[in-house]
Amino acid sequence: MASGGKVVLEDVTSLDLMTELLRRMKCASKPEKRLILIGPLGSGKSTQSLIIKDEYCLCHLATGGMLRAAVAAKTPLGIKAKEAMDKGDLVPEDLVPSPFNLLFFSQIDGMLAKQGAKIDKVLNFAIDDAILEERITGRWIHPSSGRTYHTKFAPPKVPGVDDVSGEPLIKKKDDTAEVLKSKLESFHRQTEPVWSLLHF
Repeated sequence: MASGGKVVLEDVTSLDLMTELLRRMKCASKPEKRLILIGPLGSGKSTQSLIIKDEYCLCHLATGGMLRAAVAAKTPLGIKAKEAMDKGDLVPEDLVPSPFNLLFFSQIDGMLAKQGAKIDKVLNFAIDDAILEERITGRWIHPSSGRTYHTKFAPPKVPGVDDVSGEPLIKKKDDTAEVLKSKLESFHRQTEPVWSLLHF
């Protein structure tokens, strides 16, 4: 790596170059897709979106990741978002538009229509609330990447350590049954009126 974090081509291995070349060749043949994944926390959106992203060569935008980055950088948005997150509340829509909100869909539709494009699919990760408690309370996270692990369903190779970086995993302080109940109530209140009006 050169100073400033820039990659120097001479430092990249032949294997890495060939891997990237093959990835780009594979992606060139893939059609463009625009997907929105919706579901309560712990439903598997992050896990599945990483698989979908790699399989279909998609750009991945996750509101959770954006919020974590804003909180870590202590931006004005991050400071306000952290206040809500620390209480176990959903981040207010005036800070981050909710992807389960009709206004959000109409704004995205309008933006894509100007480019002659549309949302291809909206995937609803429906899961029983009772199942989510076990999933959330056993969850561990690698803070800088957002990679998630679970003590029962997807444990790291070494307990408490990220498989990729070797850095420590954290347990979010709001990954509790009490906070989950509050967040699920907010999630259902916002999403249920939306589904009957969507026609994708």
